[in-house]
Amino acid sequence: MLTIKDLSVKFPSRFGDVTAIEDVDLKIRPGEIHGLVGESGAGKSTVGAAVIGLISTPGYIAKGEITLGDTDLRALTPEQAHAVRGDRISMIFQDPQTSLNPLMTVEDQLIETIQTHSAVSYAEAQNRAVDLLEEIGIKNAAERIKSYPHQFSGGMRQRVVIALALCTDPELIIADEPTTALDVAVQQQVLDLLRDLADRRNIAFLLITHDIGVIAQIADRVTVMRNGKTLESGETAQVLGHPQHPYTVALMDAVPPLDHKIPRFRLPVEDDIAVQSKTKGADAKAWLLAGEQTAPTGLSVNNLTMRFRGTRTSLWQKPDSFTALDDVSFTVRPGTIMGLVGESGSGKSTLARVLTGLLHPSAGEMTLGDANLPPAKQRSRHHPSRRLMQMVFQDPYSSLNARHKIGAILAEPLWLYGLVNDAKQRRALAMAMLDLVGMPADSIDKYPHQFSGGQRQRIAVARAILARPKFLICDEPTSALDVSIQAQVLNLLKDLQATFGLTILFITHNMSVARQMADDMIVLRNGKIEETGPSEALFSKPAAPYTRTLLKLTPKMPPEWRTA
Repeated sequence: MLTIKDLSVKFPSRFGDVTAIEDVDLKIRPGEIHGLVGESGAGKSTVGAAVIGLISTPGYIAKGEITLGDTDLRALTPEQAHAVRGDRISMIFQDPQTSLNPLMTVEDQLIETIQTHSAVSYAEAQNRAVDLLEEIGIKNAAERIKSYPHQFSGGMRQRVVIALALCTDPELIIADEPTTALDVAVQQQVLDLLRDLADRRNIAFLLITHDIGVIAQIADRVTVMRNGKTLESGETAQVLGHPQHPYTVALMDAVPPLDHKIPRFRLPVEDDIAVQSKTKGADAKAWLLAGEQTAPTGLSVNNLTMRFRGTRTSLWQKPDSFTALDDVSFTVRPGTIMGLVGESGSGKSTLARVLTGLLHPSAGEMTLGDANLPPAKQRSRHHPSRRLMQMVFQDPYSSLNARHKIGAILAEPLWLYGLVNDAKQRRALAMAMLDLVGMPADSIDKYPHQFSGGQRQRIAVARAILARPKFLICDEPTSALDVSIQAQVLNLLKDLQATFGLTILFITHNMSVARQMADDMIVLRNGKIEETGPSEALFSKPAAPYTRTLLKLTPKMPPEWRTA
């Protein structure tokens, strides 16, 4: 179906051409799901962009062949390439929210795509659109098709994007990280749908992902990439079960196991942003430990309820309300990590926002240590809990001020909470903190966009720790990172927690990560706690049927595939 031979893509710069991918070879058969894996910057998305003709300007294909069936894609004129793109080749992007037009209904977007590539009437396109939604598993398709994208859940939006990709009955679909931000239940639905389409329609898929578990579960063949080059390719069972290249072996070792707990995450490559100056790192550690010499702080939550008021459909109708958290009670033991898991919409992030004072709860009490934690409306900017409880968000790029240099970002908590009054001392401490989290000292004069996702998350952790907190909330801190960078960030959190006696609420939809990080666990569903208890007991003998379902749906590799 698709043949790629000796493909190289370059991007010109003032310092010369930068090679994004070099001499890449790839073959995909009809009805095959071919996984393309590798860490961030490996060139995976560039391969997909080259095939569909969406390489960003001024990038260009330096050499190589790309053949779809008997068609040489590189020999096509721009008009011919436009006809092939969307007709014979479709693409599923990572974020369905940005792939769909928020101002158009799903019906209008599907009909527009169908009529662009097929000479059919509006009524025929409309019927075809409803049939597509039914085929991908959306119930009441004739009614739901009238909805706008924001009226669907994340998993449902991803299904709509798949329907758009199917509109023209393509031969090849490029799926670029289609399940990265989805919980295990929705992820399984999407993966089952891709497998069904490949088997039933004989569609070839190029599945680009950094999730080795997903590849192990669904891919027929796999290609491993690093630094723009292909290292290994073949049947999935052969490549992952008996890897030949040292990097593939190391990449497999970095995948956290679900069936047992390990003391630390294995790093597939030597950390190239290791601490450069032990003295400065030691200075930051000494300053942090010189703060309040108190015992670790725990958290108690009693009967917490959060209701959101809906919108009025008429002037006389009472607005509906939605209960995001329903009578939630739990305790986080001092100096431990509490894991919080559940599918999208279960209330995980809402709970984090209530705890940090970003949302005002409808009812309930919260206690941090021995002091009551007032709700948002009563928690002033100078309340002690603002400093003692810090948060690390899912997306470090949006949580860091893009217009500020890293030095200013790290100095902010120091002057905001009155911890350091001297500007020179704040800068020195910021540099020391960068060393402590494994970042080079020259990072202090750079902007967030100049770093990778894993580096930005290290900076976000450093900013949170500089407030000298006692309680840290981590909301999906590694969900968008590949396994190697994920291992580095999670090892960092473990080290900081052990060194400074932090108490952590760790929110994730990755059950394997939760087992490695958490001492205790909470399973949340529809705003209610399904199960709570010690982590190892919960994973070994889950009591709630819902917990057992989450564990069953979690992508996993056969134990015999593990190299260590």
